[in-house]
Amino acid sequence: MNLRKLILQGEGTTLDFKKTITNNEKIAKSLVAFANNRGGQLLIGVADDGSIKGVKSEDEEKYMILKSAHQFCRPAIEPEFEEIYIESKLVLVVTIPQSNTKPHYALDENKKWWVYFRVRDKSILASKIIVDVLKKDNTQTGQLITYTDQEKKLLQFLDTEGRITLKQFCKLARISHKQAQRILVSLILTGLLQPHLSEKEEYFSLLEPK
Repeated sequence: MNLRKLILQGEGTTLDFKKTITNNEKIAKSLVAFANNRGGQLLIGVADDGSIKGVKSEDEEKYMILKSAHQFCRPAIEPEFEEIYIESKLVLVVTIPQSNTKPHYALDENKKWWVYFRVRDKSILASKIIVDVLKKDNTQTGQLITYTDQEKKLLQFLDTEGRITLKQFCKLARISHKQAQRILVSLILTGLLQPHLSEKEEYFSLLEPK
């Protein structure tokens, strides 16, 4: 593995940097988000800016990750570990495979279980739309080759209006709730749309290029 090359890619859908592990709930959120999407890697001992800090206690970091994966994730997740020395510092590479038992839930500080999903470099709370699709189809890849008329209408609407709700999309494309849901999830998984969960009603916008 070329660790320097990996770090230069920066954090994204399948890569996350952690200087150290201090919180089981926070790390469970990251593990679950990777498992629910395409899998990914945690680089422990690497700061957010990509600088290599190294881990002080490899055993302690592994213990925290395994505790999070087994006790704070449901179903439990089995991470794989690899130790890489760079600049005389140890970086712990934790690989989380894409799960075939989705959705995975993470336990939060209030002892509640939530589903998380990886979008770009963030582990976000999964919407009901994403949770439903994860439950129905664990092999969902979201790869779209050509856009249907409904998808074109959606993308044109977002170009001018900036955001849309599920209800608005159903009305715009004159399709059922289930059809609209399927299209939205496919576009989220291909990295075109981003869900927003901060308001009373969930809405979607185009994912801005970096």
